[in-house]
Amino acid sequence: MAMISGLIRVMEKAARKAGQRLRRDFGEVEHLQVSRKGPADFVSKADQAAERTIWDELRAARPDWGFVLEEGGVIEGDPTLPRWVVDPLDGTSNFLHGIPHFAISIAAQEPKLDGSGWGDVIAGIVYQPITDESFWAEKSRGAWQQDRRLRVSARRQLDEALIATGMPFAGHGDFAQWSRIYGAIGPNVAGIRRFGSAALDLAWVAAGRFDGFWEADLQPWDSAAGCLLVREAGGFVTNFRGVSEPICAAEVLAGNDAMHSKLHKLVAGALR
Repeated sequence: MAMISGLIRVMEKAARKAGQRLRRDFGEVEHLQVSRKGPADFVSKADQAAERTIWDELRAARPDWGFVLEEGGVIEGDPTLPRWVVDPLDGTSNFLHGIPHFAISIAAQEPKLDGSGWGDVIAGIVYQPITDESFWAEKSRGAWQQDRRLRVSARRQLDEALIATGMPFAGHGDFAQWSRIYGAIGPNVAGIRRFGSAALDLAWVAAGRFDGFWEADLQPWDSAAGCLLVREAGGFVTNFRGVSEPICAAEVLAGNDAMHSKLHKLVAGALR
């Protein structure tokens, strides 16, 4: 069992506190589904309230750190210290429709030593409020679900693999590109799933539930914690060209070594 650091404890406390409110608000959304106005405005307020809760908790614990927030944007802190990268509600459409599959994602990213920008993610947590599952990782200390060590799937063959993805939707993403990639991967794997939360998809790759994952047009807060989880669970995360970045967001391709290599070849072929 891993000794949980003070940094992870701070992140988990913030995620769980925001998660309590999201669970309560999720119950209200189910009732609002039948209202004439609909739940969209309510969900927006729930998202903002969760972000505020996380901001308050993290700010109190690390007052000099900056933030990258989905709703609140960039809040500058001491440039020599890490910053928080936060998605208070990943899977908003699921939440909106009363589907109990969404997560809170919090990551800590350190600055580059030369001051030229931002470097590695050093800690991350993906918390699923409905199931009360906490997936966390620290750089060089492994990935964990609660107190259980996580490892990526050991499957090596595509025809045994279950792959997750995120699909383009109205106003977001490249349908033509996604279709080409799907056309290359789909016939070769055991199944493809689209559950609607990239943070959870990556956490589930780290946990070995999914064998691989691809998606484009994400934001850093969607994938910052998930990228670290996969890497610390023994997997690989790159963009579609096979380049590993501290936070893969615009293009994400994840899996164990064999699965990532095979998926990368398929994706590269589809995009030629």
